[in-house]
Amino acid sequence: MGVRFKGWGTGVPERVVTNDELSQTLDTSDEWIRERTGIRERRIGGSAKSLGVEAAGKAIADAGVSLDSIDFLVLATTTPDRLTPATAPMIAAELGLSCPAMDVNAACSGFMYALRTAQGLLETGNRRILVIGSENLSRWVDWNDRNMAVLLADGAGACILDYDAEGSDILSFVLGTDGTAADLLTCEHGGFFEMDGKEVFRRAVRVVVDSAEEALERAGVTAQDISLVVPHQANVRIIQAAAQRLGIEMERCVVVLDRYGNTSSSSIPLALVDARDHGRIRPDEYALLTGFGAGMTWASAVVRWS
Repeated sequence: MGVRFKGWGTGVPERVVTNDELSQTLDTSDEWIRERTGIRERRIGGSAKSLGVEAAGKAIADAGVSLDSIDFLVLATTTPDRLTPATAPMIAAELGLSCPAMDVNAACSGFMYALRTAQGLLETGNRRILVIGSENLSRWVDWNDRNMAVLLADGAGACILDYDAEGSDILSFVLGTDGTAADLLTCEHGGFFEMDGKEVFRRAVRVVVDSAEEALERAGVTAQDISLVVPHQANVRIIQAAAQRLGIEMERCVVVLDRYGNTSSSSIPLALVDARDHGRIRPDEYALLTGFGAGMTWASAVVRWS
């Protein structure tokens, strides 16, 4: 039993905020931000619901499927529009869906956790799942804090997953958490995002490498078999360090954070759609999807593109 990726879509706000614009109110500069993060600009605006609806609508159209054929909606988000109700049912209503819908919060690993959840749902009787990662991180940013204001942004990505009795696009999955690191990246009720950047960097590289190596082993492939790495878009230095340790050239890594910043659970689908649109992944090629987030959470999967 397995699953197939059927269609993809993204949703990003219209407003572009450049590093130069941030430098007008923060003690920073375009050069400082680019050198330390790889980010040039980011998108700000919308909500988890509005961006999720946009991305989901495009994924449904891309897949060419009917609304009544979708059995479940799984939304990954760290920034739901309300504490309750969950944002997924509101997205479902806006789209005209009548299926079950729920939120998943695994921070920046959220989309991967949602994919794994969808895979399980497909293997236990469902036939088509809509998976979305959607974030409105700017709502929880202190715009006077240059450490966080330069990083976080808004956006959404979505895909349709279909059941397939004959084979699967997903060859392996590795998920993990370490709750002892929960205080490294936090956002309290009514507060703003705060992070111990140096320690997050150190741990992120380690868990990405470890989980990626385990995912490769489970899939029965090597790093040299991977045509494309689609990492969580947090910091280009983390991507570079992890790729180097895995023995994978940066040319095989998708990097879109220069345009989108860190969009948490939507960053992997945003990157994958960009790679697909630019012809960087072809049928029967292997891709490594990998990410980490607050919690601390991490996730890696090997995909054979069909």
